[in-house]
Amino acid sequence: METAFQFFSTTFNTSVSKDYFINPSCFGYDLAEWLIAKLNASSIATSAKPAQEDFGWFFTFCLDGTEYRVVVGFQPNDPATGDCWIGWVERQVGFFASILGGRKRGVSQDAIAVLDKVLRSSSEIRDLKWCRPEAL
Repeated sequence: METAFQFFSTTFNTSVSKDYFINPSCFGYDLAEWLIAKLNASSIATSAKPAQEDFGWFFTFCLDGTEYRVVVGFQPNDPATGDCWIGWVERQVGFFASILGGRKRGVSQDAIAVLDKVLRSSSEIRDLKWCRPEAL
């Protein structure tokens, strides 16, 4: 299933490292906050703030009683084409289910459609493509 995405945008921070970043180039906080705000505006419940991974940021949202995680990160590229952002949607599961691959199973097409609609509705996002996670 195509649960990963890639797009271009010059809207989000890719140059100013913040003191709360785990790594100096751990960009994506403002993108995750933007997505949270857009989903909330569409009456989709989300986590209040993004959380950090060593390579990017994530947040959760609920749809039809199921919790999903959206992970986003910056992929350095040619600044002339715009900044490349990648991400994926996975199930929010417990530790043991995660070890057994539970995050990749059961991602609803409706969850993908909700995020796709938010991304496509903005002129700040260009060339959105969905793919399988291993293609990123």
